[in-house]
Amino acid sequence: MPDGRPQTSVVWCDFDGTHVCVNTMRGFQKERKMRRDPRVALLCYDPRDPSRYLEIRGSVVGMTEEGAVEHLDAIASAYLGRAVRYFGDVIDAGFAQSETPILCRILPTHVVARDSTAGASS
Repeated sequence: MPDGRPQTSVVWCDFDGTHVCVNTMRGFQKERKMRRDPRVALLCYDPRDPSRYLEIRGSVVGMTEEGAVEHLDAIASAYLGRAVRYFGDVIDAGFAQSETPILCRILPTHVVARDSTAGASS
């Protein structure tokens, strides 16, 4: 937060083989925070088994507008299980005029995987 406390928010993410990729919008608090301090943490859990999760800590190593809309469309389609356009199908199409997506690439530095049936590993 502006006073230095951690900020949390729900995000969709995917993995490109090297980086965890998330999106935000230009000017949002999340974007400003990651530019000021690239250290981030993500917690991803299995909605069918909340005791099965990944904790990922790392650093934002890239933030770009290039490819951000396409990434939003792809990740929204993956999460929704069908082909969609983020602006228009997920949120109102009018937001495409006022919001600029930023694709953020996070390099993991520490990962903890927990599976309730297999135990924890890191």
